[in-house]
Amino acid sequence: MFNVSRPHRQYRLVADQILGLIASRNLQPGDRLPSERDLAEQMSVSRPSLREALIALEVEGRVEIRMGSGVYVAAGGAEAARLEPGDEVDGPVELLQARCLLESAIAEEAARHVTPEFIARLDACLLRMSDAVHDRALAIQLDGSFHVEIAQATGNSVLASFVATTFERRLTPIFARFSTHFEGPRTWRLAIAEHGAIRDAIAEADPAGAHEAMRHHLTQSQRRFTESLLAEPG
Repeated sequence: MFNVSRPHRQYRLVADQILGLIASRNLQPGDRLPSERDLAEQMSVSRPSLREALIALEVEGRVEIRMGSGVYVAAGGAEAARLEPGDEVDGPVELLQARCLLESAIAEEAARHVTPEFIARLDACLLRMSDAVHDRALAIQLDGSFHVEIAQATGNSVLASFVATTFERRLTPIFARFSTHFEGPRTWRLAIAEHGAIRDAIAEADPAGAHEAMRHHLTQSQRRFTESLLAEPG
């Protein structure tokens, strides 16, 4: 039996750095943290990693993110419950990176197994998604259905189960908070257009095109999830 270690997630390590900065500067509830740019430079981390950490701390009730204003120490932040290593979940950025690598290959394989019924199911899903851009819960559900349909088309139940299980991780509190900050009708319409490109490449039985279309979609999804939280100057 393999013993796979479960180290702290990257966002947790950065979150702990932020908590250390709050303590070292004796920041109090209501005090503003340094700008996103300054925090990233001081901690030598990427902005996506920083944003993941800030979202995790917001979920824990330790900081308050005010869009367009900044990040502030939350009231009662010192007493907030910290997630323990066993309770930590995969970070949205890391999860999307993994999906990009694996689902691109899955889409490539699906393009070798095209049937009219398969394409009809993708079309029905896209049509329903177009009507659900203002209903986040339904849009997420249909988004998952689209990706699972593609995995099922490979005829490999392990791949289909993997995609379904991985997508379910999107329902964690941290991912949900990311969705609150970053998702809306505009981003859903962009995602639907990207889904359409995946559908077209698969329908044309173009494995390379399907691979690239899926890679582009999940790369763009990652970018949308790591746009500036704060819209701060500079």
